[in-house]
Amino acid sequence: MCPDPLDISLGLSFLETPCGVEDYFAAMRVKRDLSLVSKAWNKHMQEFLYEFVWISRASQAKALALTLLTQFIDGKPSSGRWIRRLHMETPALKRCATDDIRTILDYAPHLVIYSDHHAVRCTRYQEFSDVRCSPEQLVSALAVPNSKLRRLSLTNYSDVPFPYQMSPMLKQTARNLEYLELSSTSIPLSSRAPTRTSPIVSLPVLQSLKLTLDNTTFAVLASWKMPNLRNVSVVSSDFGYAGQGFANFFEAHGSKIEQLELGHSSSLIVEHNLSLNPRPIQQIPLADWCPNLKEFICSADAEWNWRNPDWIAPHVLLPAHRHLRFIGIRDIDKRIVDDASAFPADPEDDAPFFPLLEQISSLLFNDAFPSLRYIRDLSRASHTMRFDHRPQVRILKFWANVLTRCGQRQVWLEDYRGVNITVRDLKRAGLVTA
Repeated sequence: MCPDPLDISLGLSFLETPCGVEDYFAAMRVKRDLSLVSKAWNKHMQEFLYEFVWISRASQAKALALTLLTQFIDGKPSSGRWIRRLHMETPALKRCATDDIRTILDYAPHLVIYSDHHAVRCTRYQEFSDVRCSPEQLVSALAVPNSKLRRLSLTNYSDVPFPYQMSPMLKQTARNLEYLELSSTSIPLSSRAPTRTSPIVSLPVLQSLKLTLDNTTFAVLASWKMPNLRNVSVVSSDFGYAGQGFANFFEAHGSKIEQLELGHSSSLIVEHNLSLNPRPIQQIPLADWCPNLKEFICSADAEWNWRNPDWIAPHVLLPAHRHLRFIGIRDIDKRIVDDASAFPADPEDDAPFFPLLEQISSLLFNDAFPSLRYIRDLSRASHTMRFDHRPQVRILKFWANVLTRCGQRQVWLEDYRGVNITVRDLKRAGLVTA
């Protein structure tokens, strides 16, 4: 069963595996079956049927909006009063109409979790016949009196920078907000400093912040008051990691951060820097900005440094840290598949995984990460590849080598659930060692 959909404590850390759409549908099938037992059961199940709504295509949003409007016209109690969590994640060609989303928000005043992952059909050239359905008004619809929002994921669809559009709404919903995710559909043409002052937002209980924004907006977020901020996930939409906005943000908040995820892989940043003229030469002192960092999350796609071939940092922005105890690695499954496809002939030869093995082994260098105690494979697909009914011998050999090197450094190797990977597990999966 899917965990409690309203328990946001499970999602404050970026290490937690979020509830997937398959888990949601499985839980909904159970609720539906219970609601069909009798009329009495159906009445009692309405609250649980509507408490968590996952919209994965435009037709679902239109059907829900029509249901809420029909109930209002017929004078019936609105089912929207039961909606506590609204999650919208659709393909690009099946995004929801703005008027449908506005209708749902108008009839769902008790939202606790709202997530919009580029799921609304808005364009910068669109003329809104109903001003209530403009991107700005959709955001303002969340700013209801006595808002109970605790988790908020927003997408900016307009050309107006995030702080100027979102700040007034956030000031009214800030009291209970513990998780905030901000992303944008466009990249500004200029990364200069903001030309006008943005309201300073105070988020007194915010613990987790996920940002997919530009360097200019980072400069504004540096002035926000977030005393309890602990977890930050960053994907700079304009690769502005060397910009002043990125520096201002981490200089202001870095000392509070205990968990950091950098979404861009090292290779993408290096390729971008090579395309710049002149190329950036300054070293970004991320370790100095975040002295209390305990957990770091990166991608498996790190760039091989030809100037120092014996050392592959987990991320180009964090080559070392004295206090780091945990490193999580995403997309190992993709890396394994890509490396294996280069040498498909011998399914027992683990030579294709040598670069990945050396990359993980580099994390074990005592001079770089002297406090490291845990390395976690954050990929569920990688776990399946490792302990499938018929796992490939070379994949088991690769993980056996990783486990040996971790043991020499006294570092625990974990799967995506945080469970230790052991030699016994690999033997049970089919590896026979001498």
